[in-house]
Amino acid sequence: MRPAAFLDRDGVINIDHGYLHRWEDFEFVPGAISALRRLQAAGYALVIVTNQSGVARGYYDEATLQSLHDALRAHLVEQGVRLDAIEHCPHLPDGAVARYAIDCDCRKPAPGMILRSAQALGIDLGRSLMFGDKPSDVEAGRRAGVGRTVLVATDANPAVAKGEHPEFTSLADAVDALLND
Repeated sequence: MRPAAFLDRDGVINIDHGYLHRWEDFEFVPGAISALRRLQAAGYALVIVTNQSGVARGYYDEATLQSLHDALRAHLVEQGVRLDAIEHCPHLPDGAVARYAIDCDCRKPAPGMILRSAQALGIDLGRSLMFGDKPSDVEAGRRAGVGRTVLVATDANPAVAKGEHPEFTSLADAVDALLND
């Protein structure tokens, strides 16, 4: 069993512009691609775990989200990075789209996305990492039994809850520190 780097998408890999669903609006956080490449080279499976309440809110559908993720995968492959999985949660208890308006086990801070991908990929959670820009990301990692959880924030995305202090200013800074330990 190998370890994984579980990564929130919006705010960690890309700048969080809110309800991102079109590739032409996707903007990588500076240094994110090189950080993914380093994690991959260090033997980590790369798994994106992302809440996508825009589906439940009716802003976009899952097919549109899948198209964005297909474009993301293709772009990263061109950069020498292969994602092992992209898990998303389309749910929101008070969502406008009835079939997604549920209280689920996958919307972070619930650990469902992490646990399902870990089982499917044969991941050693105790040796894994979870990177997120919100306390709910870190909590999901803790609830899943991920060995190390990391709260990051950038000037481009200061979306960290009040009172929370990020350990690192970006995914790249976090990966530099953790892989050099």
